[in-house]
Parts: sequence; C-alpha cells; structure tokens
Amino acid sequence: MEFEKLKSIIAEVLNVNEDEITPDTTFVDDLGADSLDVFQIIMGIEEEFDIEIKDVEQIATVGEAVELIKNAIA
Repeated sequence: MEFEKLKSIIAEVLNVNEDEITPDTTFVDDLGADSLDVFQIIMGIEEEFDIEIKDVEQIATVGEAVELIKNAIA
C-alpha cells in the first residue's frame, strides 16, 4: 500500500510513468530528481501519510523511502 501511494506521488511530482518506478529506483540517478523535486516528494509523503520525515539525506531509493514510511506509521 505504501509503495503504491509513493509511486503515485513520485509520478505526479516528476511527471514519470508509475511503471518505471521500482523499489530499487533511485531518485537522483534513475529519475533525475533534483533537490527541489525531492523536497516536493517528501512534502507529498508527509501529507499523504501524516508523518514527519527528518533524515531526508538517508533516502536514495524508493525502497528506502517505503521503509522509512513503514517505520514512521508503525
């Protein structure tokens, strides 16, 4: 569930196809996200899941973001 919602947020912010996004997809290298894009994705995650993300620098892949979300809502 978290992964599907996250894919939707990423696809909307970066204007990419959700089918291109896997847990191993990196935000910067694979999706070409810059710091503003990452900030917008984080804001979308915080709003969607009603959580606060502090360690943004530690998130390189979509899978890492999903784990962070799961840990925050557990």
